[in-house]
Amino acid sequence: MSRNTRASKVLNTVFAPAVRGRDDPAGAWAKAVAEVEKDAGIQDPELADGLGRVFASISEEPRLTPLGWMFSLSVVKDRYTNRLRIKKLLAERPEIAAEQITNPVFVLGLPRTATTLTHKVLAASPDHRGPLAWEMSNTGLEDPAAAKRAIKKFDQNAQIFTKVFAPRLKDIHPISAEDPEESLLLMPHGTFWPLFHGSMPSYREWYAQRSAAELAGDYQCLKEGLQVLQHGREPKRWIVKYPAHLNDMTVIKKVFPDATFVWTHRDPATVVGSACSLVETLWAPYQTDPDPLEVGELIMDSMVTWVNNALESRLSLPPSSIVDVPYHALSHDPHTEVPRVYSAIGATWSASDEAQLDRVLARPAGTRRHEYDMRRYGLQPEQVEEKFAGYLRLLNTIDTLDAKPKAEM
Repeated sequence: MSRNTRASKVLNTVFAPAVRGRDDPAGAWAKAVAEVEKDAGIQDPELADGLGRVFASISEEPRLTPLGWMFSLSVVKDRYTNRLRIKKLLAERPEIAAEQITNPVFVLGLPRTATTLTHKVLAASPDHRGPLAWEMSNTGLEDPAAAKRAIKKFDQNAQIFTKVFAPRLKDIHPISAEDPEESLLLMPHGTFWPLFHGSMPSYREWYAQRSAAELAGDYQCLKEGLQVLQHGREPKRWIVKYPAHLNDMTVIKKVFPDATFVWTHRDPATVVGSACSLVETLWAPYQTDPDPLEVGELIMDSMVTWVNNALESRLSLPPSSIVDVPYHALSHDPHTEVPRVYSAIGATWSASDEAQLDRVLARPAGTRRHEYDMRRYGLQPEQVEEKFAGYLRLLNTIDTLDAKPKAEM
């Protein structure tokens, strides 16, 4: 079944003759960079070159549509614009760099293991703060009028994108300007780009060869974005989230030495099909009929790599810095599990937190059950079990501990 909507097919046909620059992605990117730098009054050649690799790799996708090309150029250009905005603020207001990002919590885990739900319930505390979708795309100092305009624009664009190009997205991962969102929005590079645009083999190869210092630089960008958002406002404990932070736990500890990791867990055989369905939905606005087998290959390669790197990191990180959250415990008994997680990260669970928990847990109105089948993506349960053997051993240990009566623990 195609994920491409009828509207997107019509618009791709209409706009195809008008899309210029597809045969010269380097020239199109150079023009975009010049426009951004002129408006910003500042440059970052290294960042421009790196993001140029992102756009070049997307442009190489054989199924890329005219609209997909336009969307991709806009997304990468906006990432450069926001990063230059942050860089300029840091140059003009050096005191921003003195902001302390203290004891941040990184919510991570395989996709579809309730990372979003966990992020949401932790960020709901009045003592915590989760970076919101709109402010990570428009990162600046406090300006209520500018914020109001940015929020309105973000929600309008998200609604149009979802309704016209990716209607299934609202059932899988609803997006709203004022909800906490994934921290990848503040990072220039990461394993996230292919999950949104296509398999991008040339970018993945380039990214895999980057040094530890370059990887730390991506997280330094995240830190600087949080510093800008915190400056001039009441400091709160940051709760950030992205599943693929699994891949970088030791790097994160170098940039955020007092970070705590909240790792959500669920049987990979349960989540792989769901993750594939999400990625196919994300690719659909950019590609003509995404290949499910290509999606399955990317998901398996990515997720196995993330988990194996996380298992290795777990051996060297302090046990107290990792809080394990079994999916079934969170979903079946949140009024017990959520206070336990609060306690484990050193946070206070209050009566007001308890009172609003059901509201925070509530599924957005109008969403439907997400249905999927891993076999559509060329994957079999026994294949998943074999690839995730090391993680399943950890998962069995966690499930065993979770199943014990509290008096035994």
